[in-house]
Amino acid sequence: MGSLSNGTDTDGSTIRTIEVAASICVRDGRVFAAQRGGHGELAYRWEFPGGKLEPGESPEQALIREISEELQVDIRIIEPITVVDHAYRTFSIRLYGFLCTLAPEVDFTLSEHVDCRWLSADELESVDWSDADLPFVRWAKGYLHQGG
Repeated sequence: MGSLSNGTDTDGSTIRTIEVAASICVRDGRVFAAQRGGHGELAYRWEFPGGKLEPGESPEQALIREISEELQVDIRIIEPITVVDHAYRTFSIRLYGFLCTLAPEVDFTLSEHVDCRWLSADELESVDWSDADLPFVRWAKGYLHQGG
């Protein structure tokens, strides 16, 4: 499974599809969110951290690698949630979401993000999420309301 594939837009132009793994990390009734930096179509939008799959890499392998690189912490994947396909203006994304946990003593080092927060169910809609992450926001809200 590679990180890019190509599709054709309605006008016949080729648009790239990026495969990305995302961590929906839950701790103490809150979900971890990170704010992207100021570049590209998704500048300063919030997301569930993760990253692109490398050629031959599974979504789980990519997630473990990316979280280690981006936040310099270890992650434990609990279970897959779902896969979201979303088309942005300049690219499409296939986003593999996983319920995860982080070590309790985590001290984050943000290398790809400008901010991070632990959000309660009631705070989830207080940040400007990337559109592809919205189905996971709804999932997380329900999960937290059920005591997750």
